[in-house]
Parts: sequence; C-alpha cells; structure tokens
Amino acid sequence: MPRSKQQKRVLIALGWYDYRLHQGIAKYAQEHNWYLSANLAREKVIPWGWEGDGVLAWLGAGDDLAEFVAQVKRPTVDFSFRRPHLKFPRVLEDHAHAAELVAEHFHCRGFRNYLFYSDAANWSYEERGQGFVESLKRKGHACEWLRWHQSEAFCTGREEWKRKRSWLAAELKRVPKPIAIFAANDEQALDVLESCERVGIAVPDQVALVGAENYLMAADTMHTPLSSVDTNLQVLGYRGAALLDELMGGKRAPREPVRIPAAGLVIRKSSDILAVKHSGVAKGLRFIWEHGHEPISVKDLVDISGMSRRGLHKAFQEQIDRTPGQELHRVRIERAKKLLAESNEKIEVLAGMCGYQSANSFCVAFKHSTGVSPRKFREEMAH
Repeated sequence: MPRSKQQKRVLIALGWYDYRLHQGIAKYAQEHNWYLSANLAREKVIPWGWEGDGVLAWLGAGDDLAEFVAQVKRPTVDFSFRRPHLKFPRVLEDHAHAAELVAEHFHCRGFRNYLFYSDAANWSYEERGQGFVESLKRKGHACEWLRWHQSEAFCTGREEWKRKRSWLAAELKRVPKPIAIFAANDEQALDVLESCERVGIAVPDQVALVGAENYLMAADTMHTPLSSVDTNLQVLGYRGAALLDELMGGKRAPREPVRIPAAGLVIRKSSDILAVKHSGVAKGLRFIWEHGHEPISVKDLVDISGMSRRGLHKAFQEQIDRTPGQELHRVRIERAKKLLAESNEKIEVLAGMCGYQSANSFCVAFKHSTGVSPRKFREEMAH
C-alpha cells in the first residue's frame, strides 16, 4: 500500500537502545499514523541521504551518528544529554527524581550509612549520583561516592572485569555496615552484588542495594533479586514523539529539557530490610508496610508496638524523621500512585484499596501530597 502524502516520516536514530523506549515511540506513531524508519541500533547503519520530516535520536556513543543527525536539518528530539553543545530539544529521564525515590526508600528503613557507585563518566550516572547525595543531605545524611573510573586501580581491556571486582570488594569490606548503596544502573548493581558475594558480605543484611533502569532479565529468579528504579522509558518515548510532532507542526522548542519522572521503585530482596534497631518502631513500620492498604490507624500501631502514643510518636521521629501518621500517609500515597499508573480501577474503588474511608478523603490527601488530583495524575502517567 503506498504511503499517504500527509503521513509524517520519522527516523529513529538510537545510539543506545531499550525496547520500552521503542514501545512508547511506536504507540504514539500508531495513534498518529506516522511512517517510522527501521531502528538504527540493530546494525549501526547510518542512512546518509535519508529524507523525511523529523528525527527521534538517542545520541550516545558514536560521533558519526551525531554528525548525521545534525546535518539532516530536520526537527529533532534527543533523549540523551551527552552532547549539550548540540542545541536539540530534549526529553530526558528525571534522574534527580529517581534518586529521591531511592534515598526515601533507604531513609525510611533507618539507614545511617550511604554510598553511591558508578563506573564511568556518564552524564546520567552523574545526575543520579548528584541527586542521591543532595537528597540525603536534605535528610541530614552524608553519602560517599565510589567512582571506579577515578580509582588508582582503574584499567581497561581484558583485565578490567577482574580488577574492578577486586577493587570493589576491598572498598565494600572497608565501608561501615549496615550500609545502603545506590548503583548507577542495574549492571553496576550486579557488580556490587557479586563483589559482596565474593567476600561474604550479606545482602541485604549488611549491604542494602538498589540499581536503576530495571532491565535485568529474569531478575526475580536471582538468588538475591535486585531492587531497581523503573525509569519510565515507555513514557519517555511517547513524550519525545509528542514533542517531535509539535516541532514538525511549527511550534517552538521548549527552552529547557522536558524531564520525565521515574515510574517508581521496584522493591526486591536486595533492599527489603529494616536497619532500625528500635523494636517498637520496627514493628510499627513492618505493620504499616504490610497493612497500610487496610483501614488501620495510629491506634493500631500503638497496640502493635506495645508503646504509648506519645512514646511511639517520639521514637518514630528520632528513627526516621517522621511521625507514624506521616509514614502511613506516605505508604498509602505511594500505593495509590502505582495503582493509578497500572490499573483502570475507578477512583472510588482505588481509594478503598489504599486504606481510605472515602473517595473524597483520598482525593484530598492525594492532592495535598502530590499537587494534582488522582485523575490528573493518571492522565499524566498514561502518556
């Protein structure tokens, strides 16, 4: 069937590839009848001489691809910030938001020792690390940053894998325990996990660990499944395509990159532990995490902990910097966000699934916490 003259031709020029990004782009293309080129990431073939209406690019490694996209001179959206000197409009992951989710996850579990690990000078790793350090600083905690590529042991080539693991194992033996570690991505989290196993450091008992991007195959079949941030790549692809459509329609480019917040934290065994030593607070936290979706109250927490209301309130603030009621509220709102993004349940039904007595009380609490209504949040997450 011949292609319509009105049909937009869009080139996908991805120097880095993830199927979820591609799915988001494909969803928008199907909804708007675009003609998409074949993905360039498969064989790195650059189509010099290509003509069309717009380009969706991830300009990672490879200057030849960046050179090609620049000379095409068509509306372009870049999903990467590796080359800030190229003044393309960009749609990027909100790495600071992802880091905040991880910092909050560790903080509410009572950790006092923190570390960020990265193995290369990559813009996204730097943003995640800076976001993690700054988020913890706001909570009153310091964070060490281990950079393999800046260590004295650093090398490349055939010896790199072994030397990196040996160096990392020695560093992990040195740091105080228990410690919470955020790795720049899942592959680097795997470096940490396997280095811990090599020297007998228990995960999550001594080292609680979270990665990013949630891309490991069959993660739940691992001996110690890795927690990871879902960086919302399908929405990233969809929003990037939507911005490109606007540019092809003549709209002006935004001055700043559009940032897409993470979808959430996928909690698995590697970080599912409490570092809180106070038994009453630990009992209260576990009860909230397991029953927060039920219509429980602070009175139930008082009964579970075996403490007075005033004593529990004070202990919670000392251990995790929030009251029992605030932690219950936080857990319910996080559950609501996940359900809003992943299900089509009516707001009235969803309110009950999150422990609220009515849809009205749920909507008020949700908007107070997030700044938007549940319905608006669902609409934003849908695209």
